[in-house]
Amino acid sequence: MMKFLFYIIFMIPLCLLKKMFWMVQMMILFLFFLFLMMYNNVMMYTNLSYFLGLDYLSFGLILLSFWICSLMIMSSESLYKYNFYSNFFIFNIIILMLMLFLTFSVLNLFMFYLFFESSLIPTLMLVMGWGYQSERIQAGMYLLFYTLFVSLPMLMGIFFIYLKINSMYMYMFKFYDFFNIMLYLSMILSFLVKMPMFFVHLWLPKAHVEAPVSGSMILAGIMLKLGGYGLMRIMILFQEINKNLSIFWIIISLVGGFYVSIMCFCQIDMKSLIAYSSVCHMSMVIGGIMIMNYCGFLGSYIMMISHGLCSSGLFCLANINYERLHSRSLFINKGMMNLMPSMSMWWFLLSSCNMSAPPSINLLSEILLINSLMSWSWLLMILLMLISFFSAGYSLYLYSFSQHGNFYSGLYSFYTGVSREYLLLFLHWFPLNLMILKMDYFII
Repeated sequence: MMKFLFYIIFMIPLCLLKKMFWMVQMMILFLFFLFLMMYNNVMMYTNLSYFLGLDYLSFGLILLSFWICSLMIMSSESLYKYNFYSNFFIFNIIILMLMLFLTFSVLNLFMFYLFFESSLIPTLMLVMGWGYQSERIQAGMYLLFYTLFVSLPMLMGIFFIYLKINSMYMYMFKFYDFFNIMLYLSMILSFLVKMPMFFVHLWLPKAHVEAPVSGSMILAGIMLKLGGYGLMRIMILFQEINKNLSIFWIIISLVGGFYVSIMCFCQIDMKSLIAYSSVCHMSMVIGGIMIMNYCGFLGSYIMMISHGLCSSGLFCLANINYERLHSRSLFINKGMMNLMPSMSMWWFLLSSCNMSAPPSINLLSEILLINSLMSWSWLLMILLMLISFFSAGYSLYLYSFSQHGNFYSGLYSFYTGVSREYLLLFLHWFPLNLMILKMDYFII
């Protein structure tokens, strides 16, 4: 694992050179394939080196981080074209990638906390530095304070765990079970805000709407997954107490997911709609993790990966329209099928993935999550049915509203999609539907 760490660190000097924008992107892509080839079919922690290690859970999420980071650079060509601090932008992305790589691969709980919180800084810089509207400062503050408000109790919780078991090595957690409600809350709330759970989700739509396309991609693609990953790692310490308290989180998440999916129909801002749909999908993930059965765990893991690719692709599409029309309003982004018929196909493909249509792995994750939640209580059937129905509804609403109808009369000049954008969308959609062929790896 250290070799990959050094690979990323030695990419930093490239940011000082001129015209290295695409070079860095190719190097990240190369890193992705190097990492992919290292995969060995082992259930335990492998590739242990110094304080880093790897198991199934980390492997998929690290791959997703590399993939999304390379696509972020690809989607931000306008920064390079207008030379809008493009070198600093690349530096920012490399630092962010480094933090994410370390977050997913460290074995020590305190180190995990450290990198988990550090990944906030480059994201904040992306939102505040390259965002579009003046409200990005407020969005950045939301992002910062929502996350930091609950992270101090988590730090205290980590020290308490160390005091009790004299170890922070995550592998050792399976030998312990804490029945302590304060500890449980302090450890878990930080991840629930990051997910984000309903009631603490307000920072997400705000940050998404103000962020540049790369910021939205990393927020939807990876940042929401940090919370899920943390929960999966930490839940093993709280099995007994979670049996009694999981009902609260499951009900809040699923009722919230249902409520948010209705709110999606009220949105007129494309980015805002996609951001709210993220909250809706993540509510199912929280439900799957909190139930603590095998099916739910797998469903949550697959949903995290599938949602990372799908949501990121939709943000790219919204940005492609934004770069042409300079508006994200659905009233102005109408009738796009007349102007960009080929892009319409990608809108259709990614919207259908968002509503969990086969053969995307969203479908598999939703089936697993519905199975696990129904095994816990059949009454959840009603909520799950509504969430599934409305998620299809708002995906259709987004697609039909933006693609059909008369196009806005104010459009007097227009350029259609370029090959870079089609490649970008293909690289989001292809892995999403290719992975269904290797489902046995996920189900293991």
